[in-house]
Amino acid sequence: MHRRTFIKNTGFVAAGAMVPAAFSIARAAEKNKLPKWKGFNLLDFFSPNAIGATTKTTEEHFKWMADWGFDFVRLPMAYPSYLKFDRSKNITADEVYQIDEAAVERIESLVLAAHKYNLHVSLNLHRAPGYCVNAGFHEPYNLWTDKPALDAFCFHWNMWAKRFKHVSHKHISFDLLNEPSLRVDMNDQLSKRTAVPGELYRKLVVEASESIRRENSGHLIIVDGNDVGSLVIPEIIDLDVGQSCRGYHPGIISHYKAPWAMKETDNLPEPKWPGQVGNQYLSREMLEKYYKPWIELVGKGVGVHCGECGCWNKTPHDVFLAWFADVLDILSSNGIGFSLWEFSGDFGVLNSKRTDVAYEDWHGQKLDTKLLKLMMQY
Repeated sequence: MHRRTFIKNTGFVAAGAMVPAAFSIARAAEKNKLPKWKGFNLLDFFSPNAIGATTKTTEEHFKWMADWGFDFVRLPMAYPSYLKFDRSKNITADEVYQIDEAAVERIESLVLAAHKYNLHVSLNLHRAPGYCVNAGFHEPYNLWTDKPALDAFCFHWNMWAKRFKHVSHKHISFDLLNEPSLRVDMNDQLSKRTAVPGELYRKLVVEASESIRRENSGHLIIVDGNDVGSLVIPEIIDLDVGQSCRGYHPGIISHYKAPWAMKETDNLPEPKWPGQVGNQYLSREMLEKYYKPWIELVGKGVGVHCGECGCWNKTPHDVFLAWFADVLDILSSNGIGFSLWEFSGDFGVLNSKRTDVAYEDWHGQKLDTKLLKLMMQY
């Protein structure tokens, strides 16, 4: 079913919705060096243990995305998922270089399948040698402080750049590192965390960019915002790279009761949008303030895209949709595209396991029609 047919059949009417003027969108889009892509994150290679991965994207899924009007997918990869090593032990620094060709070919096949439906693919190292925003896999070193880790990081990006050497930047981009931060203990999820010092982040971006563009000077590179994607990186504005923000603010809405994001998940204030939640009033105004630096970055000639956004399934659905409408409206009206975390799963348009949604049966999948319609609007 194509986008217009879907909208017609589901009774979606744009009139009365908060849609920015076409002129404003056009002006913002002209400023943004990155296309206003919209789409989904795909978690096929998200787990360090490739055998344990439960997500499988099919060609039919890509067809649905394209028919619904989406043009972008992001592949957050864990580098161990495409390595050969003894998984009964902690990985060693030497084993980080042991590429599993069969696993790499599976990733390449997924990329090419997406390209068949004119979807831009953004490859991302969600877990890189020496860093991941999540713990759960023992890293042999620290990406920010240990040169062997940075060397391995550049090796992996050179490998991917070489693999897609002849693919146009219109079809593929390289999102260097998911949600960077400087954590005291790389293998302790709850250890103290701060933003990465600007000079350290710049060094990583410069060296990784060189390793990628050594294969193709036209390769498109995107860099996630500092402090787990939340902050603009002024130290790299002069570099020929885009920057990626997040659509998770405030966390009490997007990650309500998420055990990996909150130390305490009991006795939380009930989420509302807009409304008083705990000691703060949540509103569109706070979102406008949050995204102002990113919008200003577009005005400075830097490409900006929102690489991840969405809401875990414990937030009431009506609250989620009200908040998400404001997020997407602010991004879209400033020419910034977005990518939902995820396509199918707890955050997704399919099979989110929410208890307060009237799902539509979609070829055997449980489709959140209201969420899909909202995303299609932008």
